[in-house]
Amino acid sequence: MFAKPFRVKSNTVLKGSDRRKLKADLSAAFPSVSADELSELVPNKEEINVVKIYAHKGEAVTLYVLHKNPIFFEVEKRLYPTVYVLWRHPSLLPVFRTWAPVLQKLIGGADLMLPGVVMPSCGLPDVKQGSCCAVLIVNNRAPVAVGKAAASSAEMQSSGMKGRGVCVLHTYMDYLWAFGDKSNPPSLPDEDDEIEDTNGEKCKVSEKEERRDDDDDDDDDDDDDFGTCAEEQQSSGETVTDQASSGFEELNLTETEEDKVESNEKGEENQDEQKTPQEEMDALLLQCFLHALKSKIKKSELPLLTSTFLRNHMFTCCPSGKQLDIKKSSYKKLSKFLQVMQQQHNLIRVKELTKGVESIVEVDWKNQQLRSFSIPEEAGVEETAVLSGEGETPYHPPEITTLYSVSARLEPLFLDANKRKGTTMLPADVRSIITEYVKKNELVDENNKNYVTINPTLCDCLLEKSEYQEVESLKWDDLFSRTLGRMQECYQVVFPGQAATVKKGHIEPIDISVASRGSNKKVTLIKNLEVYGLDPAVVATALQHRVQASAVLQILPGAKDRVLVQIQGNQVHQVGNLLLDHYQIPRKYIQGLDKAPKGFGYSLD
Repeated sequence: MFAKPFRVKSNTVLKGSDRRKLKADLSAAFPSVSADELSELVPNKEEINVVKIYAHKGEAVTLYVLHKNPIFFEVEKRLYPTVYVLWRHPSLLPVFRTWAPVLQKLIGGADLMLPGVVMPSCGLPDVKQGSCCAVLIVNNRAPVAVGKAAASSAEMQSSGMKGRGVCVLHTYMDYLWAFGDKSNPPSLPDEDDEIEDTNGEKCKVSEKEERRDDDDDDDDDDDDDFGTCAEEQQSSGETVTDQASSGFEELNLTETEEDKVESNEKGEENQDEQKTPQEEMDALLLQCFLHALKSKIKKSELPLLTSTFLRNHMFTCCPSGKQLDIKKSSYKKLSKFLQVMQQQHNLIRVKELTKGVESIVEVDWKNQQLRSFSIPEEAGVEETAVLSGEGETPYHPPEITTLYSVSARLEPLFLDANKRKGTTMLPADVRSIITEYVKKNELVDENNKNYVTINPTLCDCLLEKSEYQEVESLKWDDLFSRTLGRMQECYQVVFPGQAATVKKGHIEPIDISVASRGSNKKVTLIKNLEVYGLDPAVVATALQHRVQASAVLQILPGAKDRVLVQIQGNQVHQVGNLLLDHYQIPRKYIQGLDKAPKGFGYSLD
């Protein structure tokens, strides 16, 4: 399910009532989990995010994220743990063992087939068809995959261990794993156990046996069973045991040079990790504030509304991978933060120029703290990545051209130009063909060259029945306008690197509207983005980053494959800036810019 990239729809913080519901659902789904373990999985005082995504095949999935790691995912109202949870609670699910080389197949999107299952002496785990289960590699109890049993244990054995065993949903190294901190499986030594291959042969596989085999080759009595089994499983000069061991060398982290480098890096980060989330947000707030003052603000822009300074300057200075949220800082409000910057740091002077509205009226450019601040190289990168779509080619607006199609009624007029019914042309081509037809048939009025004499063909094509006896000539402009008016209007869209597509009618503009929700709360709605090749999810994420308000996607009723973007507040100004300045959409293809709040109106020129 996560072998290919997925698309994020929304990311919100889990509410208290939803947290209690999640705990109840987990307790029902996993009855073996104790109350203490449940509190560890879903802590009461830790922030948990709910991330709604679309998998590459379109499946709607809900992720629950704790400490930046996805811990559970919900598909079709059923909860599954991720490998991050199973590494802390390896006994949470019934497990199927397999050999290390099989893991690469699972990561690639394959299901676990029964011939690849390693049979323990105690037999297969007792599962029913559809039961949630885990897959682990022989010799390590840390699961590497999560899925559903394709059949019950009894059916698996009765089939002679042939066919599909586990329908894999999520694996170590897939894109869901990459959504977290990308840590590797811990080394959890498996208990000594006899396992059995699919042919019924038994052999011992445990860390103790492997060490004994390496350290004492002469100890034939102790390793007799193991040696026999290994010889029978030998293939291309490598035994099954060797395969399993080599697999663990890839999966488990040991004291190598790479680990030493990682441990050094972690040691440098320890100081940051010791900070509380509130302290980290305070530091980020100060960094963005200093960055904005040093690189974004000019003296000529003062006085500057504090709300504008936050929205248009501080947010754009936020480093990649981080999100500025004043409510999560110790200041809670922008006014209090700016007050500290004024009184304790002497960086700015804030004044209430209008009642209830504060502005920054002065900046101390010579302040030592501001002068010594160095702008981070990565700062402000996130918005560019979000706007273009990470990993995607930059967006370029399409070329939109108005065309006209020859109708059945006008076909006689275009026969000389070999233009049949349905042929599309530019307006200039239509004028050229009509002009050529008039000249060829000598229809220009001799007395007044501004008029064209109506012949039978023009009469049938362009005149109404009531005009047949009355109209004998038409002005050139009237002739052209009547011709275009009786043709089918079309439009051609050409995206960079793609073939042109022609559609009938007028192209739908991007529609921006403002609606009320609940207790007169305003929301901004944007639709028809797909017509211009824009991904609504990317646009929603970009707006969310710009205005720091929640944005969601909704299916547009009555429109196939269309999605509506809804974002909190009247954000018409920000939406207009994004579409006009960043995406370079022509103003004539955007409808609703006049709904921006007062002071942010757009000229219709």
